[in-house]
Amino acid sequence: MNKKLNLLDSIMLIMGSMIGSGIFIVSAGMLSELGTPTMLILAWVVTAILTIFAALSYGELAALMPKAGGQYVYLKEAYSPLFGFLYGWTLFTIIQTGTIAAVAVGFAKFTGVIFPVFSEKNILFSWIITNSYTLNISAAQLLGIVLITLLTIFNFGKVKHAALLQNVFTIAKIASLLFIIFAGLYFILNNQNPSTISTSLTPSTPIHLNIGIFAAALVGSIFSADAWNNITFTAGEIENPKRNLPLSLLIGTGSVLFLYVLINFIYINALSISEIQHAEQSRVGTLLLQKVFGDNGAIIMAVLIMVSTFGCVNGIILSGSRVYKVMADEGLFFKQASELNKHQSPQKSLIYQGIWASILVLSGSYGDLLDYVVFAVLIFYILTVGAVFVLRKKLPNADRPYQVIAYPILPAVYIIMAIIICVSLLIFKTAFAFSGLCLVLLGVPIYYILKRKKWSK
Repeated sequence: MNKKLNLLDSIMLIMGSMIGSGIFIVSAGMLSELGTPTMLILAWVVTAILTIFAALSYGELAALMPKAGGQYVYLKEAYSPLFGFLYGWTLFTIIQTGTIAAVAVGFAKFTGVIFPVFSEKNILFSWIITNSYTLNISAAQLLGIVLITLLTIFNFGKVKHAALLQNVFTIAKIASLLFIIFAGLYFILNNQNPSTISTSLTPSTPIHLNIGIFAAALVGSIFSADAWNNITFTAGEIENPKRNLPLSLLIGTGSVLFLYVLINFIYINALSISEIQHAEQSRVGTLLLQKVFGDNGAIIMAVLIMVSTFGCVNGIILSGSRVYKVMADEGLFFKQASELNKHQSPQKSLIYQGIWASILVLSGSYGDLLDYVVFAVLIFYILTVGAVFVLRKKLPNADRPYQVIAYPILPAVYIIMAIIICVSLLIFKTAFAFSGLCLVLLGVPIYYILKRKKWSK
């Protein structure tokens, strides 16, 4: 693949993939679980720390092995080809495609605010599957599939064109977040005594909060901050990857997470606890702008989220397809997915990804997709950060242009905290976490079937 992505492109791809609709929705459910604004802010701060720790660890791996496929390659080299395949398998079945589906559904939900014909309540088709289950297909789901299809086709072109579109929409998304922050701050300063503005992370009453419940509540914030690692998938197309990959990871993730914490600070000062917890369809961002701009606030917010989710879906579609291309090169994915078209784009890989993501759009709600994705994501984040330790032992003399700071403390802290979250999810959100674990393990027999087929040729 041609190296066409510079440092700015890489930063924009990270930020654009991270910023979707989650930041405007998930705080309602998180506050309902956590109970206090202080704990909500703390949850976002913990998410920020975790994500930056992971990004710094990935930076070392990215500089060590700046190859297309990113995380798939790191796991394969650190452990074995099986671990690389399990990641690629899970990425395709739920992590990447599930995220594409969830964000596309988010785009459609907010389009329905402006154009009610696309509302989730507008059911187009219904099929009775069993006596207790009916499959309903709404106009919102159909619009989500149309969005995935259009952006998949657009990415058939040159990667630089896809990156340009990503840059434009990412800049628009950053501007949108800043607009919401300043609008909320204006409202707070004009409707509240400055001395009453909450800035402390120390609650006024003792915290009696189970650590497991707190960790389980992080699902929303982790999902909203996810997809930062997608830049590693495109390493084969980045200029000077040994420098630009770790640098873009630090700048991109740090910038988005700072904005996320700041916007939640605005939420808790502009809105009451009850208002956040009971926001219609969890649309906290919409409620905030309605406070500032009246009835027009809902329209303004819908437009901003449509811009945000459109760019997010584009970035995730672009990056994920590169992993399946590498897997296909090694005989571990559909053979046709290894082909590049005349624009050096993995067109067949994009098509397979788009088809499965569209099926997932029909399979569940935004919240269901979110819960399935986060547990699977964390399993491989733990393994990948652990790869820093493994490769330090396996390749002690390898050239490492960048080394993770505070090694081994920083990656070890991440692994411990992420394991606590995974265990909490198994306890408090058992159905989704266990399903995610089973999905990962299902890849084991599939890997050996594919290997046997490859050896028999």
